[in-house]
Amino acid sequence: MPAPNNAPVTDRGQLIEYLESGSKPESDWKLGTEHEKFGFTRDDLRPLEYDGDRSIRAILSGLQAYGWQPVEENGKLIALGMDDGSSVTLEPGGQVELSGALLDNLHQTCFEVNTHLKQVKAVADPLDIGFLGMGFQPKWPREAIPWMPKGRYRIMRDYMPKVGSLGHDMMKRTCTVQVNLDFSDEADMVRKFRVSLALQPIATALFANSPFIEGQPSGWLSYRANIWSDTDPDRTGMLPFVFESGMGFERYVDYMLDVPMYFVYRDGRYLDASGQSFRDFLAGRLPALPGEMPTLKDWEDHMTTAFPEVRLKKFLEMRGADGGPWRRLCALPAYWVGLLYHRDSVDAALEMTSDWSIEQLQQLRLDVARRGLKAEIAGRSVQEIAGHSLRWSQAGLAARNRLNASGDNESGFLAPLMEIAESGITPAERKIRCFYDRWGQSVDPVFEECAY
Repeated sequence: MPAPNNAPVTDRGQLIEYLESGSKPESDWKLGTEHEKFGFTRDDLRPLEYDGDRSIRAILSGLQAYGWQPVEENGKLIALGMDDGSSVTLEPGGQVELSGALLDNLHQTCFEVNTHLKQVKAVADPLDIGFLGMGFQPKWPREAIPWMPKGRYRIMRDYMPKVGSLGHDMMKRTCTVQVNLDFSDEADMVRKFRVSLALQPIATALFANSPFIEGQPSGWLSYRANIWSDTDPDRTGMLPFVFESGMGFERYVDYMLDVPMYFVYRDGRYLDASGQSFRDFLAGRLPALPGEMPTLKDWEDHMTTAFPEVRLKKFLEMRGADGGPWRRLCALPAYWVGLLYHRDSVDAALEMTSDWSIEQLQQLRLDVARRGLKAEIAGRSVQEIAGHSLRWSQAGLAARNRLNASGDNESGFLAPLMEIAESGITPAERKIRCFYDRWGQSVDPVFEECAY
């Protein structure tokens, strides 16, 4: 049985055991979906302030009528929680995030997403507030977006400009949809990590939905993906070591030990440890807490401060997709569940990607942000690769045979992605066409046509 989270950590082996304790038999595999969205006041399209009659706080307060329990920090309402483990939290610029419960199937996940969006809409409509699903704030500069009152964000805000030029944009102006998936053991984790990391740019292309910056086309189809190219090289990117021999829990722990820290949480306060070393913490030499040893909770917190395209905790987190409309919020977990929870699909994807070099993958990550499905790797278009991966995902979902009340399996949730792959046109390209055509070179219509 793993040690409790407040247990002191005295050696690196405990950190490896922590990751390994996430292993589960296939019968216990679940999925947890997360998505973020931009709030705005409908009359002027401005981002929501934290306080006020029409605000983030008002939304969180209103949602408590549905059974959500308040979470406060220094007297400020900053999150909501449920007994099933789901939560509603705030990103630095007021983006509202649903972190869903661990569920068995996609029918449950889509019901959860729809229920949440209906609740948010019921609270927001009387306040004349809307919520937008895109990967990047299309209209407002970063200076127009307020910071949320969370201690960890203050520390990150101060540190980000020291290591990259776009960190504040990542924090305040991006939204994503993600899914967290399980593994059975170390070997299974490595296989899934390699497949998902190699195919993460394919997901970026399929979900590309952030072509605007400050009211104009940016030149990128996923400006959100571009943001990560200059945020913080110490904690982002494609993780070349994942594809090397010797990859396992131990190797990922070594990576995390070399990721500079942000903070330590003690007695309700975030202590600034930015740029300090968790290795020093293990030795009792952390400048922020001299002589004190870390706990597993400190390690857990530290692991949330790395932002690679796929992140390992006690599960694998897919991080490469722009936020979007509700159908794509269900399609993202469908894509990855179908690929990673079916052995034949994993094998097919491993075979296809086995000769891709890390240099090619790193270039592809940049290329899909600008070119979407027209990007290429190893002489093949991303559109072609997307088609193959979707068919493998479809087969995986059919093999799972999780049926709804009508007898349908989960593969129907892939329909929006099938349409995108077959057309070769990303959601971002459709928005650009609208911008130059019926939107009259204005992004304002997006707040009506693409709101939840």
